[in-house]
Amino acid sequence: MAVISQKSSKITCCVSNDLNQDQRMHRICKFLTVNDCVVNLIGRKKPDSLPLNAQIFNQLRLNCFFHKGPVFYFEYNLRLFWHLLFSKSDIIYSVDYDTLPGCALAARIKGKKLIFDAHEYFTEVPELQGKTVKKLIWNLAAKLFVPLCDVCITVNQSLADIFSKKFNKSFYVIYNAPEKQYSDHRFLPALDKKPYVLLYQGMLNQGRGLEAMIEAMPMLSDCELWLAGDGDIAQKLKELAENSPAKDRIHFKGWQNHENLKALTKQATLGLNLLEKDSLNYYYSLANKFFDYLHAGIPAVHMDFPEYRKKLDEFETGITLSDLQSATIAGHIKNLITDNTKYKAMQAACIKAAEKYNWEAESLKLLQILEKLRHSS
Repeated sequence: MAVISQKSSKITCCVSNDLNQDQRMHRICKFLTVNDCVVNLIGRKKPDSLPLNAQIFNQLRLNCFFHKGPVFYFEYNLRLFWHLLFSKSDIIYSVDYDTLPGCALAARIKGKKLIFDAHEYFTEVPELQGKTVKKLIWNLAAKLFVPLCDVCITVNQSLADIFSKKFNKSFYVIYNAPEKQYSDHRFLPALDKKPYVLLYQGMLNQGRGLEAMIEAMPMLSDCELWLAGDGDIAQKLKELAENSPAKDRIHFKGWQNHENLKALTKQATLGLNLLEKDSLNYYYSLANKFFDYLHAGIPAVHMDFPEYRKKLDEFETGITLSDLQSATIAGHIKNLITDNTKYKAMQAACIKAAEKYNWEAESLKLLQILEKLRHSS
C-alpha cells in the first residue's frame, strides 16, 4: 500500500447528498483543511439544489441522469469511480454504504488509503423496510467493500459495536457534536416567556413522530411548534396542521442555513427528537440534533432508545418518551415546562455536557486517525 506524505495530504470525501446541508462533513473537511490537507468534497447535484455555500475546501457536485432508486445509486457510484480514478488523492473518504462501491474500487485500483464513515445503520433505514432484495444487495456490497477499508468510523458506540461484530473490524466513534457555543448559562432561554417554542430541526420524513407531535398541539395551548426542515412528508404535515385546532400555532420554517438554524434554536424552549422504534436505524441513532440542542442550552425530548438513554443518564439534558402517543408527548412536555427548577437544572446540564461533547474534542480523534494513516504503509 502507498505511503502518505507528512504534509499536504490530498483527501477526497464522497457523499451522496448535495453538500449544502451536511454539517458533519463540513466540520470534517474544514478540520482536515486547516491541518495541512487539500480536501475535495464530492456530492451530487439535484434538480432543486441551491448554489453551493462558500467553504474553505473544494466542492464538486456530480450531475446524474437519474435521481432516485437503484439506477441512481448505480450511476452515481459509476460516476464517483470514474472521477476518483482520474483525480489525485492520497486518501479516499467514503460516507455510508451508498458511496462505498465506487470509492473502494477506485482506492483498490490506485493503491490509495480508504476511510469509511458510517453515518447511519444504512440497511435498516425506513426506506428499506420490507425491501428484501434491496437490503440484500446493500448488505452484500458492505460485506465486499468494508473489509477493504483502512479505517472505519461511525457516529456512536451502539453502531460501532454492531458494525465491529458484523464486519470483524474496529470502528472508531466520532460524535456529531458542533463547536462550543456557550461558556455559561446566563443568557439561556427562560420559562417566563410565552408562548413556549417547541422546535424540531431536520428532515420531514416518515418515522420522525411529527404527525403525533402535530396531533399533540391542541393539548399544549401555551406552546408553538416550529418545524425547521423539509422532506418527503412536508405536504402531508402541512395538511394535517391546517386541519388542526392549533393550526395558528404550528409554523413551517423550511430549510435553514447553518447560521439561521442556530439562531432559531437559541429562541426555542424545548428541542424535539421524536422517532419510531420500528426502524433499527432510528433505534440505534444519536442524531445531530441531540448535540445541537444541548449546545444551544435548551432541554430536549428524546426517545427512550439506547444512545439517548446513555447520554441522559450521564447528563440530564432532557427527557425520554416510551411511545409516540400524542397524549404521552403532551403530558411529558407539560410536566417539564411547568417545572422551572427542573428546567433550569437541565439547562445547566446542557452546559456541562457541551464541555465534554463538542467538535473541539471529537476532532482530536480524527487527527489521530489521519496521523495513523500517514505513518502506515
